[in-house]
Amino acid sequence: MWRLLGRKVLHLIPVLFLVTFATTAMPEMMKLGDSSKTPVAAKLTPDMTPADVKALEKEYGYDKPLFERYTDWVGDAVTGDLGKSIATDQPVMESIKERYPATLELAVTALLIALLVAVPLGVWSAAKAGRLPDKIMGGMSSALLAVPPFISSVLLVYLFAAPGTLGQVFPNTGWAKFSEDPGGNIEYLILPAIVLALAEIPQFLRLLRSDMLGTLQEDYILTARSKGLSTPYVLFRHALRPSSFSLITISGLTLGRLIGGTVIVEVYFSIPGLGQSIVGAIQANNDVPVVQGTVVVIAVGYVLLNALVDIGYMLIDPRVRAR
Repeated sequence: MWRLLGRKVLHLIPVLFLVTFATTAMPEMMKLGDSSKTPVAAKLTPDMTPADVKALEKEYGYDKPLFERYTDWVGDAVTGDLGKSIATDQPVMESIKERYPATLELAVTALLIALLVAVPLGVWSAAKAGRLPDKIMGGMSSALLAVPPFISSVLLVYLFAAPGTLGQVFPNTGWAKFSEDPGGNIEYLILPAIVLALAEIPQFLRLLRSDMLGTLQEDYILTARSKGLSTPYVLFRHALRPSSFSLITISGLTLGRLIGGTVIVEVYFSIPGLGQSIVGAIQANNDVPVVQGTVVVIAVGYVLLNALVDIGYMLIDPRVRAR
């Protein structure tokens, strides 16, 4: 098991290198399309001369060669220093600490909603395989997969946040911290979390249904049924747990993807999270340090979460350790 864990950790190193190096090389990539672009564009004023621009680039370290700049950035990053915003001079790490809780809360809530809906529907669909309820679940899954988040955002806002439809049940934009206003936080959170959850429910439902179909053919399930145990008891007590290994794995990976994939929803609902931070930095004449630091933090979080999922899967299912 320890050898397997060691291999998992070693696999993280090239991934982290590629992500951090690619983000460090963003200024060079910007210049591929336009050689006049500068990474300090957010600081430029109309009266600046080329010499002033060069001085700014030197101040932020963009006069150095790429590999030297990369080693300097890594050296600072391991101490928690991700540089400072060119547009606002705010430390990037401080900005991330302010915005990460909103993104994490949104992603975790969306995952929980998706699981709470998908698990009972997946179990029911497997129990009714081939019959009308199963076909209805299959049709609903296909329909949800066909609707991207930006479309479901508009539909949900029209139904639940716009006057004249079902009423303004929830606010359509804004945010409140849970520590300051728990009720307001839930009101602002529920719509965007549902938007993200709708995109995840179909894959959870189909995955659990597929695994449940195999489990329901096992001898111990047939024995439990022959003893006269009720169908719900057999499904949720005996069949659900051994059918959940794949769902647990994909749930962990989905959480990492949700953390890095909330950009559209955060912008649409005006949630001050990491996604909105990246978009704002790009709009502010490509504020490279903010984009770089935020992308790296998201990538590192996803990679580490992926590793934790692998470790958890080994602990849950001992057969994986033998591979």
